[in-house]
Amino acid sequence: MCGIVGYVGNRKAQDVLLEGLQRLEYRGYDSAGIVTMGESATLLRANGKVAELEAVVAKKATGDTIGIGHTRWATHGEPSEVNAHPHRAGDVYLVHNGIIENYKELKMQLKDHEFVSKTDSEVLAALIDSLYDDSTTLESAVGQSLKLVEGTYGIAVVSMREPGTVVVARKGSPLIIGIGEGETIIASDASALVGHTEKAIYLNDGELAVCTADNVDVKDHASKKLSPKVEKIEANMAAIQKQGYDHFLLKEIMEQPTSLRQTLRGRVIPAENRAHLGGLNMSDKELKSIEHVVIVGCGTASYAGMLASYYIEQLVDGLTVQVETASEFRYRSFHLPQNTVALIVSQSGETADTLACLREIKSRGIRTLGVVNAVGSTIAREVDGGVYVHAGPEISVASTKAFTSQVAAMVIFGIQMANAKKTNDKELDSYINELAQLPDEIEKSLQELKPEVEKIAKKYAQYEHAFFLGRDVLYPTALEGALKLKEVSYIHAEGQAGGELKHGSLALVDDRFFEVVLLHDTWLLDKSLSNLAEVNARGGHVVAITNSDRDIDAETVLRVSTKLRIFTPLIFNVAQQLLAYYVAVARGTDVDQPRNLAKSVTVE
Repeated sequence: MCGIVGYVGNRKAQDVLLEGLQRLEYRGYDSAGIVTMGESATLLRANGKVAELEAVVAKKATGDTIGIGHTRWATHGEPSEVNAHPHRAGDVYLVHNGIIENYKELKMQLKDHEFVSKTDSEVLAALIDSLYDDSTTLESAVGQSLKLVEGTYGIAVVSMREPGTVVVARKGSPLIIGIGEGETIIASDASALVGHTEKAIYLNDGELAVCTADNVDVKDHASKKLSPKVEKIEANMAAIQKQGYDHFLLKEIMEQPTSLRQTLRGRVIPAENRAHLGGLNMSDKELKSIEHVVIVGCGTASYAGMLASYYIEQLVDGLTVQVETASEFRYRSFHLPQNTVALIVSQSGETADTLACLREIKSRGIRTLGVVNAVGSTIAREVDGGVYVHAGPEISVASTKAFTSQVAAMVIFGIQMANAKKTNDKELDSYINELAQLPDEIEKSLQELKPEVEKIAKKYAQYEHAFFLGRDVLYPTALEGALKLKEVSYIHAEGQAGGELKHGSLALVDDRFFEVVLLHDTWLLDKSLSNLAEVNARGGHVVAITNSDRDIDAETVLRVSTKLRIFTPLIFNVAQQLLAYYVAVARGTDVDQPRNLAKSVTVE
């Protein structure tokens, strides 16, 4: 949540900061601001999106070559110019991502500062200023302050008293330092660094860095100097641009054949009947010993884990699998049996609740494996092993291509475990062959379905409520379909297990609702058709998504042509993604930046 940028070098800082904020706007777009320093400090802020800030900057452009900026997702204090970052306290200017939990207690102690905002972040700025006297450096004042705060933070701090320096620090919120030629760029996401440098330092929790144009000193919480690893940024400019699409969401939906091929490349080799993940750091003997798998994630990652769990259970005899929502699991008195492996699933690799679960699970001696998209992220660095899904950057707030790749990666893990245990050999061949065919099948389906779904979406965009119904592997698929629709169109949508409809929700079926019923041509099809009949009998407005050739009694039938048998749900899911996208377009919502949301949830 929230986007942070910082710059010190020889270019116009305002230009670099604005460009960075534009790229990071998906992390928060309630308000934005920058401060730059030359002969004086120029603080500019605006309520709303970065475009509003651009208009302000255009009227007060400077040639300053150092500054910090921020695009906000509001936590404490409503979106407004006064609550926008950077915050000022005396000589100190600060941008902050995270939550200072003890800000009220600290605020009561800071009698000399007149608070103007309702944010916890201004309290941190005032605390640093209170410790920043003539005998103290900015680095020291920041370090002392952070020992007094409770909560999470990613911060960048500047002062006119040390105009060539940016001090940054993190605990729970990501910060990356780009190393350029005669310049240093700071960001909360690598996308802001692309095109400026390929070299970056990923700060760890508890670390502080003093950044100048020519140097970066990284220290731990005890002020001991560290020798950080400089890593290569893998993203490129094309990956973070729309490339002719109207929205990033549509681009990322249509990229799924390519992103899935990247996930499978070198890992699924049907000619050798092999599927293998490097990076698990587990021998066949260790894989064979696994008796229980717990999958932890939030939102789309959680639903990807749920869908994968159905497949893993089918692949590995005698294995138990549980899927947990991280924001709940982290606070429960849970028990994990011996021989458990935990799969930690996160697109960003920074999700706060998922990261907290990872640390709690590790503290209990359980092996953890990451299923992560963002290279160099905190979860990726803290797990015992794992896999990058290599789906590429997701700029749209609603996650799409990561879901497909996460499911595929976890299925490969299941195949690898089944191979080690020597179970279901015949079924393994089918799984491997279908995984190899999946990118081509998704590509074909996207091209075939796109124009038809666009027409269907216009018909159903008027509704304010929706049900998504599915059984077996189509239940988590329905949950994900409902989430996508509500995220981008603001239609109230629920995913339901088809068999549960009669246990309460059927009471809601009326002309205010439309229903998406997922009909997989398997042994459960007749059961699902019974659910469809129940909805029809109560005046429902059903969109049936099916791969069956049977006559379907539904208001609208979207037929999916695929030769896949096992992974049909992933084909149905891209149809749901297109439906959510085109409904949102028809309703005129902000598709890539839905209201009240932001990408990469780094706060509770």
